[in-house]
Amino acid sequence: MLGVNVRALRGERGLSLSEVARRSGVAKSALSQLESGLGNPTIQTVFSLANALQVPVSDLLAEPAPPDVLLVRSAGLEVLRSRAVDLRMLRRIEPRGGVLELYDQRVRPGARQHSNGHPGLEHVVVTQGVLRVGPPSDPYELGPGDYVCLPGSQPHIYETAGPEPVLSVLLIEYPAGTGIDRPARPH
Repeated sequence: MLGVNVRALRGERGLSLSEVARRSGVAKSALSQLESGLGNPTIQTVFSLANALQVPVSDLLAEPAPPDVLLVRSAGLEVLRSRAVDLRMLRRIEPRGGVLELYDQRVRPGARQHSNGHPGLEHVVVTQGVLRVGPPSDPYELGPGDYVCLPGSQPHIYETAGPEPVLSVLLIEYPAGTGIDRPARPH
């Protein structure tokens, strides 16, 4: 779904492969492979493309609008991977002009995920393990049941604070007025 959506969004905006590559920092050859359904993009690549195309990440991952009742089976979800984190988008929600993206997030022990920032707010609830999240110089330490909300626009990290993986729920909120808070394009 990712390659199809990137190609469609690029076409809707009249952008060349070269221009999207320049804006995102993703190599033109890698972008071409991605649009062809090849490759295995990292979390950083997907977020860079979303920023370059000025859309929520879910615009790149979403399938057609869900029915009234939606059952999501984990086995069928695409996994976005980095060295430290695996993300599986569970649902895109569009309340009152904003956009919410709900993810199952798993952080591997001994690894650190760094983000230079992106639009929106990040809401994190830890369900298992101990997670350090927030500003790289002074992250918050969260245990099971702990919650934090932080601006996604600031540099931030995700890393385990112990020997076990961390399971958590990540909700990215794009409030109305952020410029990427529009309804998903029809599929």
